[in-house]
This record gives sequence, structure tokens and C-alpha cells, in this order.
Amino acid sequence: MRNIKAIVEYDGTDYYGFQRIPGRRTVQGELEKAIATLTKEDVRVCGAGRTDAGVHAIGQVISFETSGTIPTDRIAIALNSVLPKDIVVRDVAEVDKGFHARYSAKARSYRYILWNAVAPSAMMARFSWHVPNKINLAAMRKAAKYLIGRHDFTSFSSGDGSEVKIRDLLEISIHKIGEIVTIDLTANAFLRCMARVIVGTLVDVGLGRMEPADVVRILETRDRRAAGRTAPAHGLVLMGVIY
Repeated sequence: MRNIKAIVEYDGTDYYGFQRIPGRRTVQGELEKAIATLTKEDVRVCGAGRTDAGVHAIGQVISFETSGTIPTDRIAIALNSVLPKDIVVRDVAEVDKGFHARYSAKARSYRYILWNAVAPSAMMARFSWHVPNKINLAAMRKAAKYLIGRHDFTSFSSGDGSEVKIRDLLEISIHKIGEIVTIDLTANAFLRCMARVIVGTLVDVGLGRMEPADVVRILETRDRRAAGRTAPAHGLVLMGVIY
């Protein structure tokens, strides 16, 4: 059996997330269907990030085992010929048997995109959260600093069944170019909706609904109700995975 690693890009708008859900259209389901079409095998695809419904990816990493004989340098071309146009496979490699897209990962990086202008953007509507009011980036950056490091992120997650809520948030950076504000987050792992709750809370700080120092209290309460809103899924992109 060959162990195959690939980077996958997708527009998550029309999917119920990455992970397979019976009766629902998912990215994992489409990938497995495409691989089965080519190899005639029942293959299980593993993804580094289990992105939620509506979340996009530029650097999702998958792995799967196959006994198929398609040359490695032809796999992406073959898969892209049968996949929906909103899923693209690239950078395929054959890797060691011990590699697992999810469990071998050391960190994941996400980017959240805000469209910060009075008028919305038709071109950015599927890939950004429209925030029409002026936001205080300095306050957002100050609040973000309190989140960096190892913390219990219970307040910044939607119940995902994980008993351990401690995560290492390695980096948060906030930049603005024109009407576009990007919030980049890197962590060893993310709880369900963690990136989106962090972004929603930072935006609330930027709009003056919270003070930057409130983030410390929110962390300490370990109560989701203490944090800000959950930012919409369509502004979030899985940018890459570190191994």
C-alpha cells in the first residue's frame, strides 16, 4: 500500500464542512468518491483540519492509503478531472507509512478576512465578513496579545466533546490593506469554532463593545457566554499545516 499526502484547496460555501456526514455533501466525501472512481477502492481520506460548514481552505492537507498504480505526479491531474470545480488537489507526494495528515501535524494556520467598508463587496461576499463600521485595530491587537500562549480556551469554543480545552495559540497578527482586514491565527490545534469565536470577540473589541483587557476575564471564566459572537464561517480559510 502507498501512503499519499496532498494539499487541497476548496471553496467551502456549498459543503457541510470537511468531515464526512451521511446524507450531506462534504469535502471528504467528494474526495473519497473521486479516489474511488479512479482506483476502484474504498479509501478513507484523513484531513489535517476538520473545517466547519462554509469554511474554506487553501492549504488543507490530506493523506490516504491506496494500492492504485497511478504515478504520483499524475494523481492531482487525475483527481482534478473528476472532482467538482470548487475542490482542487495539488502538491501530491508519496510519504512514509507513519505519516498521518491529522495526527502528525504540529500546528495549523487560519486566516480570517473582514471586508471593512460601508458598502459590501460582491466579489468578496463568499470569502469575507462584512463589517461596515470603523474598527479600532490597535485595540484588537492589544486584546490579541492576551490570547497568545497556552490557555484553557473553553470560553472561545463551541462544545466539541473535547475533555481537554488547553491549546497553544502561537501567533495572532492583524493587518489592514484598503478595505480588507486579515486576522491570522496559528495554534498547535483548534477547538471547534475556536478561531471564529476569537475573531468575533476581537471584532467586538474593535467596535468598542469590549475592552482589550476583558479578554483576560473571558479566559478565566471558562464560559462561552462570556466571549463575543461567533464570526461567520465564510470568512475563515485554512491556510496551511505545519509538520
